[in-house]
Amino acid sequence: MKSHAEARHILDKLEAQYPDADTELRYRNPYELLVATILSAQSTDQRVNMVTSRLFAAYPDAAALARANPRVLERYIHSTGFFRAKAKALIGMAKVLVAEHGGEVPASLDALTKLPGVGRKTANVVLGHALGVPGLAVDRHVLRVANRIGLAASDDPEVVERQLCAALPPDRWTKASDTLILHGRRVCRPKPLCDRCAVQADCEYVHTVIARQPAAAGDGAIGGSRRAPGSRAHRPRAARRASAVKTSPPTDGATAAPRRRAASRAASPAAGRRGTTSQGRVRRR
Repeated sequence: MKSHAEARHILDKLEAQYPDADTELRYRNPYELLVATILSAQSTDQRVNMVTSRLFAAYPDAAALARANPRVLERYIHSTGFFRAKAKALIGMAKVLVAEHGGEVPASLDALTKLPGVGRKTANVVLGHALGVPGLAVDRHVLRVANRIGLAASDDPEVVERQLCAALPPDRWTKASDTLILHGRRVCRPKPLCDRCAVQADCEYVHTVIARQPAAAGDGAIGGSRRAPGSRAHRPRAARRASAVKTSPPTDGATAAPRRRAASRAASPAAGRRGTTSQGRVRRR
């Protein structure tokens, strides 16, 4: 794992690559960001943004959301997936906000994570972006990127959060999270685009995995061979089989039997049909 100084240097480079890194969820206050972040689970920020404009018009604050009819709320958020569980979490969250926090979103990690449907990632997103409290959200992108580069060494999001926070001053936590999320979406994907990465020279994944793969002649990627789309090896096996059938027509002998059977069926339409009578009607079973 990288030292704290190395981690800060790497994040300097990544932040230069993504100078405008920020959450892509649209919101106007802490309540809206909390709702949007809950909805973003197993969905995309773009999909959530399509839903929340109408949702916030119908439920502008926690008090309104706490009174929501679950079936009606489900129709608003259906396209984000897992809509029944999300509707239950949203209504439960809003009721706790009204009952225990005067309808306001608390600026405390402990208080936020006690709300229905709110984990550390959601709480840190809201704290860092809407409440001005340092928070480093670790989602699947941060988890993948931090481990690949060597900024962290754990599959546990809470451990990764502690390791990253230890390497950075609190005023960098939120920006670092946003930067790693964007890098994971655009470059360091499950199948990474290493030739587009600003920290390629510092990345442990490049040194330990990519560099050991044999490079193909003329390949512009870092290590490893990639065949051009449309090449024989690139096409799925089923497509290659279909191509082979088209380019290798059967011989006359191979078509003789099917032709005889077709002629026989043409002469007697009802013959050979399972489940029909001699008049062609469907037999009851």
